[in-house]
Amino acid sequence: MSAPSPGRALSPVRAVFLVARREFLSKVRTRSFVIGTVVIIAAMAGFVALQALLFTSASTSVVGLNGQATVLAQPLEETARSLGREVEVVDVPDSAAGEELVRSGDLDALVLGAPDALRVLVKDGLDPSLANAVDLIVKQQVLAAQLAEAGLDPARVQQNVADARVRVVALDPEDPMVGQRLVIGLVIAGLLYYSLLVYGTMVAQGVVEEKSSRVVEILLSTLRPAQLLMGKVIGLGAVGLAQLLLIGAIGLGLASAAGVVAVDGPTGGALLIGVLWYLLGFFLYATVFAAAASLVSRQEEVQSVLTPITMLIVIAFVVGFNLLVRDPASRLVAVLSVLPPFAPILMPGRMAIGAAPAWQVVLAVALALGAAAGVVWVGGKVYANAVLRTGARVRLRDALRSPRGAAQGSARG
Repeated sequence: MSAPSPGRALSPVRAVFLVARREFLSKVRTRSFVIGTVVIIAAMAGFVALQALLFTSASTSVVGLNGQATVLAQPLEETARSLGREVEVVDVPDSAAGEELVRSGDLDALVLGAPDALRVLVKDGLDPSLANAVDLIVKQQVLAAQLAEAGLDPARVQQNVADARVRVVALDPEDPMVGQRLVIGLVIAGLLYYSLLVYGTMVAQGVVEEKSSRVVEILLSTLRPAQLLMGKVIGLGAVGLAQLLLIGAIGLGLASAAGVVAVDGPTGGALLIGVLWYLLGFFLYATVFAAAASLVSRQEEVQSVLTPITMLIVIAFVVGFNLLVRDPASRLVAVLSVLPPFAPILMPGRMAIGAAPAWQVVLAVALALGAAAGVVWVGGKVYANAVLRTGARVRLRDALRSPRGAAQGSARG
């Protein structure tokens, strides 16, 4: 960060901007940031590919047809698909060879016999959806034969039967996308948890590094402590936000390409929700991280002052994740999601699945903003009073007092 020209004082906004730019550029240019981002994206791509492969293999059956049963290829595929099962049909001229394919696992089932008297060979068991599809086809064949004997048109009768259905009126219609939105909400919660821990800890380590090397004394000859603190939080927060947006956008693209989730308006809205709560949560926690780190002068002492903060984030994530999976609309989740320590983890997930009323969102944002303002004020005071005091660990009680009062207290001691 360049020093201002003589006789030209830095404005507060300019000072914060310069510190933030310095922190942002120094971190995004590091190999650790680039490698870490690439590793996360690669792991996410592997996870999405694995999920897509498992989903495809779990929902597709390979069925061999032998003899007269070969005419049922299309009806079997269509009937199974209507029951939520994909079927890949293979013609098997030799029933003995087909039986060996079933034994080896290359075929899930072998269908033999006349259409109205089918037999199915399986290795150990038949998927219920596939069994229902075969049973339905047999019943249709038997019904068609008897209708033909009675002089009726089987095709017209079956069409009339297919058109006859009950009309369902839902008093509280279920959102067909609720499952995908829940997944998106959980992913957002996980990314927020990662960012808060990683970049909050990075803020703390940067504070201690500058304090131990006495670089902070040079910086504070030009800047006010509050400006330096806010610049560090904003700069590193921007690094985390850039990584969050990059990972989120690529993850949604991969998931959409693999057919795991559909990228639509609600999905994009969920990503914007994640950005909002990342900003609120990061300012809330990162300021606490910086203030706590200013109490110590050595890197090996950082963990002792950060443990209570990281434990709070871990508890909020673990509790929030489990509650979101079980019942995102429960009263307990609703109460916790508006409280500042839990809101950055819980509220994005509830908003993504549409389980959070507007008044709860407004209340959670207002409380988070109020808590962030209070934490910035208290954290700034602790940082200003402790960041220049090296040597022994500064007690929180002393850091909360003015430097003058703290010096008087030390003199009396």
